[in-house]
Amino acid sequence: MEEVNTPHPANYGIYIVVWFGLVGLTLLTVSVAGLNLASLTVAVAIAIAIVKSLLVTNYFMHVRTDSRVFKVFIFVSLVMFLTLIILTFFDITFRAGGK
Repeated sequence: MEEVNTPHPANYGIYIVVWFGLVGLTLLTVSVAGLNLASLTVAVAIAIAIVKSLLVTNYFMHVRTDSRVFKVFIFVSLVMFLTLIILTFFDITFRAGGK
C-alpha cells in the first residue's frame, strides 16, 4: 500500500530549537578547530557536519515527513556519492608512479 503524504501543521518552535542547535554546533566546530586534537580534529569536524546536515535535511527540507520513496532516493544517492569518493581516493592512493 502506498503511503499518503498528508500535510502536517507547522510547529515553528521546533524550527527555532533546530536553528539554535545548528548555531551551537557551528560554534562547537569553530572551537574544535582551535584545539590541538592532532588527527581527531578532522574526524570531529566531519561528525559535527554530519549531525548538522541531518538536522537540516530532516527538519528544514521536510524529509522527515516525506514519503518513503523519496527517502530511498536520498539513500541511494548518498551511497553512490560515497562509493565514488571512496573509489577516487583508492585510485589516487594506489596509482602507479604517483605520490
